Amino acid sequence: MIMLPDNAALFLDLDGTLIDIAPTPDSVVVPPDLPPVLHGLRARLSDALAIVTGRPISQVDALLPGVAYAIAGEHGGAIRIAPGAVITRAEVPEVPVAWLAEAEALVAAHPGSILERKSRSFVLHYRLAPPAGPIFKQALDDMLDASSHHVVGASHMAWEVKPTGIDKGRAVDVLMALAPFAGRVPVFIGDDVTDEDGMRAARAHGGMGLRVQTHFTDAAGVRRWLASL
Repeated sequence: MIMLPDNAALFLDLDGTLIDIAPTPDSVVVPPDLPPVLHGLRARLSDALAIVTGRPISQVDALLPGVAYAIAGEHGGAIRIAPGAVITRAEVPEVPVAWLAEAEALVAAHPGSILERKSRSFVLHYRLAPPAGPIFKQALDDMLDASSHHVVGASHMAWEVKPTGIDKGRAVDVLMALAPFAGRVPVFIGDDVTDEDGMRAARAHGGMGLRVQTHFTDAAGVRRWLASL
């Protein structure tokens, strides 16, 4: 059993960590017993609980209203350091309109795939159209070939085009400099490649980075562990 330090600061990914992966981003289900568990942990940790995700902050608010003290959305590109605080956004370039048009054409050519638009990034989901995965990757690599401002990142049966230099490690660094996280031992839990930066940042601050598959098996295992705390 992994023990949570009494002075921990808990950083949690959302999809695949707190909630199960669903066929589409809009079809995820929040288990009814999860919010009370997270509220209890937040109280135990004196508010040092943050959700760090690739989703926009508005979606986290809709799925888990009032649960986290701080939320970092868009892989750390948008951070709200406290309930009711103004959302701060990293200064990054917008996604070119031509890229979005090409992404729409790719999705139209592969039924079942989905284009998810974010404020300064976009995602091509191919969970319901698996053969499109390598086609999307090659198309995005070609699209970004001359760009130094955006990168293609892997996610759950998806490829995301996001700004260079924005990652979940940045979110951990920002929040660890502020109350109620400062001075605590960060514990970051995540399940995919985009979470590795957050795990590394947590370890750099003297804490732990825990991968779901290694330590908990799946999101249900994470939820059981959180409930046991």
